[in-house]
Amino acid sequence: MKLKQTNFHIILVLILLSQLLAGCTPKNKTPLVVFAAGSLILPMQQVEKAFEKSHPDIDVNLEFHGSIQVLRHSAELHEPIDLVMSADHALIPMLMYAQDLPGTDIPYASWSMKFATNSMSLAYTPQSRYADEITPDNWFEILGRDDVRIGLSDPRFDASGYRTLMLLKLAEQMYSKEGIFSSVFGGQFTTPIRDLDRPEQTTILVPELLETKSGAKVFMRGSSIQLLGLLESGDIDYAFEYRSVIEQHKLEEIVLPDEINLGSPDHLQDYEKMVVKLDFQRFLTVEPLFRGEVIAYGLTIPADAPHPQEAEQFIQFLLGDEGRQIMSANHHPLLDPVTVDHPASLPESLRPLVQPGG
Repeated sequence: MKLKQTNFHIILVLILLSQLLAGCTPKNKTPLVVFAAGSLILPMQQVEKAFEKSHPDIDVNLEFHGSIQVLRHSAELHEPIDLVMSADHALIPMLMYAQDLPGTDIPYASWSMKFATNSMSLAYTPQSRYADEITPDNWFEILGRDDVRIGLSDPRFDASGYRTLMLLKLAEQMYSKEGIFSSVFGGQFTTPIRDLDRPEQTTILVPELLETKSGAKVFMRGSSIQLLGLLESGDIDYAFEYRSVIEQHKLEEIVLPDEINLGSPDHLQDYEKMVVKLDFQRFLTVEPLFRGEVIAYGLTIPADAPHPQEAEQFIQFLLGDEGRQIMSANHHPLLDPVTVDHPASLPESLRPLVQPGG
C-alpha cells in the first residue's frame, strides 16, 4: 500500500531523525538537551535553528512528548535534561517540586516560568464527515453522531487530553445541554471516564486502564500532535487541538467560544470549576489532579541539568526579540509579561526578563 506523503509525516520523520542523532553532537560543541510539549514542535525547531546560528558553540537536541511525559523523563526516569517545557505550567511544581534528586534533599526544580498561552479549538479537514455541515453552533451535535470519528490525546499523559475533557463539560454549562460529554465519550472505553457534577465543581475521573472498545469512534494517542496524522489520513474526522497547532498546519477549524476554550482570563472562574482527577495513584508522591485554568505554558531548568548556563542562554534567546518574533509567526505568542513563581530561586541572568507571579 502506497503511503500518503503529507507535511505532517515529513515533519515527524525529521523529528525522529533529529532524536536519533541527538547523541551525535559535533566536536567542540556543547549539547543542550531540551524536552518540550508536542504543540511546540514547529516553533521550537525554528528557535533551535536561529539560536544555533547565534551560538555556534551549542548544539540543541530537541525531543517532544505529551506534557506529563516530558516531566516524567526528568523527575521519574532521571534522564539528564537541560530544559523542560510543558503545555501546563502547573505540572512543573506538581511533578518536580515534590520529588528530590536521588540521595539528596534537593527538588528536581524550584522555579517555573509561565512563558506562553494558547486556547483550545476543534480541528478537521475538508474530507471530515459533515465538514460541509458543521458550524460554531452545532459542532457538539456533529461530534455526538455515531459515525463521526474523534481523536483524543491520552489525558493520563498529555495536557491537551485532560483539557479536552474539561471543555466538553464547560460546553454543557454554556449551551445548557446535558449529555454533550457522554455523547462523545460515553460507551467508548472498556472502563468509562466518569463525570461528577456538583454546583461548585465538576470532577472528571479518568481510570487507570483507559482503553477504547473494539469499534469505538474515539481514537486515542499519547499526545495531541500525534492526532494530526490521523486527521490528514482521514482515520479520524475531528480532534480538539491547540489553536497555534491548527494555524501552523493550516487545518480547518471551529473556533470555540471564550467560555469554553480555556484561553480567556475573563472566564477563569468558569474554568476553575473543572477538575480532572486520575482515579489511581499515577505519580509517586503527588495527587494526580489537574485543575481548570487559563492555558499557560511553563518551563524550568532541572536541578541536575548537565548544562544549566547554556539552558539560560536558550531561555534568554527565546524571550528576546528574535524568539518572540518566531513564536508570533507560528501563532503562538509569548506572554507579556513572562512571570516566575519563585524569583529568588531563578538564575540571576534570567531575573531581568520576568516578573513575579504565580
